[in-house]
Amino acid sequence: MDLLARTICFYLLTIASFISSNAKADGTASVFFIDSSTHHFLRNPSSNDVVKPDSMLLSEVSAAVSVLLGFAPPSTLSAAGSAKLNEVLVPNPFKRPRAVVALEVGGIGDHALVVKDNVMFSSAYSSKIDLRSSKADIELPDEGEVSVFSLDEQSTDYTDKDIGDFAAWMSGSYVIDTLEPLNGELSIPLANGDNLKLHMSKESDRIFTTSLLSLIRNFKRATEMHQDLSHNIHSPAELLTGRFDGIKVLQEQYGTDGAAQHGVELLLATLSKIFDSLEIAYKGQIVGAILFNGVAPVESGKMLNVMYTSRSYARLLAEKEGLNNTKIVQVLLVRRTLAWITGIILIISTLLGVCFLVNMPVTRDTLLYSNVKLD
Repeated sequence: MDLLARTICFYLLTIASFISSNAKADGTASVFFIDSSTHHFLRNPSSNDVVKPDSMLLSEVSAAVSVLLGFAPPSTLSAAGSAKLNEVLVPNPFKRPRAVVALEVGGIGDHALVVKDNVMFSSAYSSKIDLRSSKADIELPDEGEVSVFSLDEQSTDYTDKDIGDFAAWMSGSYVIDTLEPLNGELSIPLANGDNLKLHMSKESDRIFTTSLLSLIRNFKRATEMHQDLSHNIHSPAELLTGRFDGIKVLQEQYGTDGAAQHGVELLLATLSKIFDSLEIAYKGQIVGAILFNGVAPVESGKMLNVMYTSRSYARLLAEKEGLNNTKIVQVLLVRRTLAWITGIILIISTLLGVCFLVNMPVTRDTLLYSNVKLD
């Protein structure tokens, strides 16, 4: 009897796990393509000739990022994936921004929570992500043709002044605790009329706030890097990639509603202001691909990874050069010998010509100066 009960429990747990995994993989992620306000690189989903795709695979999202950077999509992209890219991107292959922000945000799986009360995201080209595979690669041709900047660097050296500057930037306020640093109260008004209050004395609130400050600082560093690259004759494409998991901290402390939902709204408002500043710095030549994933970061990790496709070819070329090293030395020896012989002949000819010119008699040439006309 005990064996039968254990067997039934095992099958029930297996079925529950299968249903739970399917529930996690279905409708727990979405992507928002944010177009430039001055240069339109994306199709308008409201036009009559465009059918908005119900969902996209991660490989199709990564292929769209590669095309926006000005590179060809991977050869493994299916015909259905190519059709979805045509529905998202403008058909002009010469009109690409060559700068993309590919940012992943963990802890947000509901598509409706993103577009709520946010103008930039509600007008963006959005689609659900079909998580048949939890990861995909953004295939790039060569490190010299594209500059990849990571937005994942975290900093902890923030002061009350930094938090106060952030509050002023978001039209909020920060009340400093005079007795202890980094112990004040941050208050930010939201678009729906609510007011988010974060207490720096609470670890979850402080981690979320410093994560936002790190994200802003990383975007500022990326802007400075772009200013340096723009002075080059051949400026590379630019990919800004990273992941933000600050929402998960609030959800673990307060649940998915209340303060956590207000944190989502504050994050979206912060990203809107960041993208506005990026548009000014990049002169409109930039597009955002913001991915929202409801699966825990421990289970999924980073959905989009960067991969250079030319590394293997460079390695094979180096191996071939090592194998044919003797032949290359022989060719170089022949070329240098011919160069030296040619140089010596030219030097001797020049010296002989100078000697003949110096020893010429200073007299008139009878034929050159004669008035005789030859018939």
